[in-house]
Amino acid sequence: MTVTAATGEHWSSRAAFLLAAIGSAVGLGNLWRFPAEAGSNGGGAFILVYVLCVVLIGLPILLSEVVIGREGSQSAVGSARGLALQSGRTPAWSALAWVGMIGAYMILTFYSVIAGWVIYYIWLFGGDFLSALAAGNPGAGAFANMDIDTIRGQLDSLFASPLRLIALHGLFMAITAYFVARGIKSGIEIAANFLMPLFFLLFIGITVYAIVTGDFEQAAKFLFSFDLEKALSGPVMLSALGQAFFSLSLGSALMITYGAYASRDVNLGNTSLIIAAADTSVALIAGLAIFPIVFAVGMAPDAGPTLMFQTLPAAFHSMPGGSLIGLLFFILVLCAALTSSVALLEAPTAFAIDRMRIARVPAAIVLAVTAFAVGCLSALSFNTMATVYPLDFIPIFAGQNIFGVMDGVSGKILLPLSGLLTALFIGWAADRRIVDADTGLSPTMFVLWRFLVAWLCPLALAAILIFGLRG
Repeated sequence: MTVTAATGEHWSSRAAFLLAAIGSAVGLGNLWRFPAEAGSNGGGAFILVYVLCVVLIGLPILLSEVVIGREGSQSAVGSARGLALQSGRTPAWSALAWVGMIGAYMILTFYSVIAGWVIYYIWLFGGDFLSALAAGNPGAGAFANMDIDTIRGQLDSLFASPLRLIALHGLFMAITAYFVARGIKSGIEIAANFLMPLFFLLFIGITVYAIVTGDFEQAAKFLFSFDLEKALSGPVMLSALGQAFFSLSLGSALMITYGAYASRDVNLGNTSLIIAAADTSVALIAGLAIFPIVFAVGMAPDAGPTLMFQTLPAAFHSMPGGSLIGLLFFILVLCAALTSSVALLEAPTAFAIDRMRIARVPAAIVLAVTAFAVGCLSALSFNTMATVYPLDFIPIFAGQNIFGVMDGVSGKILLPLSGLLTALFIGWAADRRIVDADTGLSPTMFVLWRFLVAWLCPLALAAILIFGLRG
């Protein structure tokens, strides 16, 4: 039987659902945030805890969210409300979706800003490669006419241009809105079916390049030498748990929304496992694609958020074929960013269609324009204009930039809160018979899943939330 969501649409096949769901999970969290977190938290120690968090916390919450979505077959809010009513519980449980959807929308506003930086680097590396090609030396390192400090300074040059920051942010948001406005089959599926294969093709190619030309031995030692004492430290554990949650797009209503478009013949247990395995594999392989290049040129792996936009471009300077590899690398990052941003916009768009009875095209456009307007404040957080219009008169903004506030509130408060409510709802409130029939799990695996969702997940997510509020 085919489920038709309240938006009037559904996935054309299980493969389409898988590609779109994997695309929503695989994004800047894997390629930008994961290497930065691994590099700053000791490599192997971080990865050990990260993988455990994905298996014991991320996967159970992921399955919980897609179960809510398919059972409700509406927007995230409608699906959570519907399952609560079927279970004889208060419709107030729909708060888990409200919180997640608001968090997802906040992320979209600054996610698009970072994706704009990716477009800028595609333009930089594209121009450099064409210059090398015209000079008859396509295998040259990146930016042969620049020194390392100048290459690192390209990001600062971008930050110094507010109009360019806003224009790139607007361009990426417009592309995102285009795919969402076209609907599930004509937009989101097309984006996933084209961009995800392209992403994996480029991803494999660049990883092979890094292994062959970079310092693979040192990178592998850094990533897979496990220091148990460091792994058990509080900061590493919390960082790994937060990354696992962020990377799988959990607590953001995305998987509930995508689950609503899944047909009844899709085994949600197996599908969730494939999504989690694909997302985790991409994160781990991203480390093997980036760190061999970084180590090969003698750079430090703990550059944090600037690893992708400053350290890596500088590393391509002395690598063979650096111009072309840099161009291809940022193209693959853009592919991943776009499939994730489409999901971030689809969640509130589905709500507008389902609950507010607004047609898809105007809903997607209005939400995208609003996100763009809010995102402009985040874009200017990196520009000197941020000091011209300070917001210190609002207590929560005192001493902060808008980007930092939006990132902190969404990632450290709203997403963990939504995940916590989801775990409590599925683990304690939802009708077990309804949930059991929708998971596709064996009796043994169902009992294990329910235990993790009811006990371990709430404790872990409460820890993230408490430390996020303290921070």
